[in-house]
Amino acid sequence: MIRIAIQKSGRLHQDSLSLLKRCGISIDNGKDQLKAAARNFPMEVFYLRNGDIPQYLRDGVVDLAIIGENLIIEKGEDLEVIEPLGFSKCKVSIAVPKNQTFKSLEDLNGKRIATSYPNTVTNFLAKNKIKAELHIINGSVEIAPNIGLADAICDIVSSGSTLFKNNLKEVVEIGRSQAVLVQAPDISSELQQTIDKLRFRIQAVLRAKQSKYILLNAPNDKIKAISAILPVLKSPTVLPLAQEGWSSLHSVINESDFWEVIDQLKAAGAEDILVCPIEKMVL
Repeated sequence: MIRIAIQKSGRLHQDSLSLLKRCGISIDNGKDQLKAAARNFPMEVFYLRNGDIPQYLRDGVVDLAIIGENLIIEKGEDLEVIEPLGFSKCKVSIAVPKNQTFKSLEDLNGKRIATSYPNTVTNFLAKNKIKAELHIINGSVEIAPNIGLADAICDIVSSGSTLFKNNLKEVVEIGRSQAVLVQAPDISSELQQTIDKLRFRIQAVLRAKQSKYILLNAPNDKIKAISAILPVLKSPTVLPLAQEGWSSLHSVINESDFWEVIDQLKAAGAEDILVCPIEKMVL
């Protein structure tokens, strides 16, 4: 049985449970539980404090974890990321009060920066030859400039609404982050087989999320040109229509290329285009 850690609360918690659910894994998730078992997969879920998860992986308390990439950079660069998950995307940024003039990184020299990510900030400042004083805060970093504790902050930024509410503005982006699946250092071959099964399911779910199923009608003499525009699968499925000289083509397109592909298909002679979401996509 594999043991997987997810954030006890916060932005990653619900998205992590949702991913497991889409992988067909049912979790007995009672209120305020610290551990829960899956009913239909050899898995236990541990609900842990975010900052503690890297050490639990090292100690072998858990075998896997869904955590933010920013936490790996801060506390777990020795741990192996085995799957980027594509959700809970954010930035790690430096912000200052809105009324403070900021022209370049050199403006941070001599400033006090409040953060929950001291290693990340220290490395960034050293790389850019900036000397600043760090105040390490575990909690609401955004309040630090308002109470005179710091001149700037470094924290994760998603929508930017929290910065706005605290009269702060983002001035420097240090890096980007997303949820990732991380594996403990020492895993037995038996556990590795179960982990590989879970990764297979996750990849099928993520692939489906990034793709759309497309159906269209086209004259037979346009099939070759249209097929060249639909490269996601080996080749489109082609079915003859009742109307002579016409066929229906079924394939998959990437979500990110959706509108560009649609325009190309219409220009190539495609008609009656229907696009549907995909639940799972197994290659």
